[in-house]
Amino acid sequence: MVEVICDTSFLIHLANKRIKNLSSIETEIGRIRFVVPDIVVSELNSLAELEDKKTVALATLDFIKSFKQVRIEGKFADDAFVLYVKKHGGIVATMDKNLKTAIKMQGGSIISISNDKIVLESGKE
Repeated sequence: MVEVICDTSFLIHLANKRIKNLSSIETEIGRIRFVVPDIVVSELNSLAELEDKKTVALATLDFIKSFKQVRIEGKFADDAFVLYVKKHGGIVATMDKNLKTAIKMQGGSIISISNDKIVLESGKE
């Protein structure tokens, strides 16, 4: 089973939009399991305290209750993701363009959402 490390932007999108081809991504890369870093849970809890973000943050926290949580090192989420991929390889699920670029430069792969569909992008070839 391939673990896909999710960032906050991806999880918010996944929890609050209808994604059309979620099951087809498993056909491409095998069985996947979305995992949530502790740093992302903290970020979502902070967003839940903001009036304009509360609804989506709480919906996302509820959505990820059954997801495996992992601890990753780093003060800032993006740096932690890059460091994790540099050490362990893997796939990161994100909507963030800068993070996508940084992960690909480390040879990692990206899962993102475009037009309500899951998209897989490979790192440096």
